[in-house]
Amino acid sequence: MNSAPELRTDRLYLRRWCATDREPFAALNADLRVMEHFPAALSCEESDALAERIDSHFEQYGFGLWAIEIADVIPFAGFIGLSVPRFEAHFTPCVEIGWRLAAEYWSCGYATEGARAVLAFGFEQLRLAEIVSFTAPGNLRSRRVMERLGMTCNPADDFDHPGLPEGHPLRRHVLYRIGRPEVASDVTPQGRRGGLRWFLTPHPAL
Repeated sequence: MNSAPELRTDRLYLRRWCATDREPFAALNADLRVMEHFPAALSCEESDALAERIDSHFEQYGFGLWAIEIADVIPFAGFIGLSVPRFEAHFTPCVEIGWRLAAEYWSCGYATEGARAVLAFGFEQLRLAEIVSFTAPGNLRSRRVMERLGMTCNPADDFDHPGLPEGHPLRRHVLYRIGRPEVASDVTPQGRRGGLRWFLTPHPAL
């Protein structure tokens, strides 16, 4: 198994996945509240396949979507982390920050707390020049988290998600960006894009 760092905050432990995470992950992915802004809820088999892809991402890149433990509350509440989108768009290649928590743990600040630790890791340890996030326009809960993280949205960056068919109500997406503080003002988009392309080559030392 490729070693990947684990992150801790005051209340959260961000770790690699284990077999016992599969059952609560399937329950989370079957919850229509959690999946409201996704094309559909996932079957148990689809949820397990997603968990496999998450694990493979860690093996390939040395980072990924960490499983979340909430201290003294629950051993698995969902995920928060970084991933490399598999589709092509005007802002790719890139690294995305994302989260998915069980509804019972919403409105407690966990997503923001964990995401701040993940951003710090991305900028300070991975030296990423930029991190993005995207969602359907109506996903106001996630958009508020993005804004609390200091991410900004430009309507010119809105895009149609290539994984969804023409006319699908969730196809249109908004894009949020945040740059590494010391480079945000003096690195051109071409420079950021080139830096990400270099980083996204799998590296055995990560």
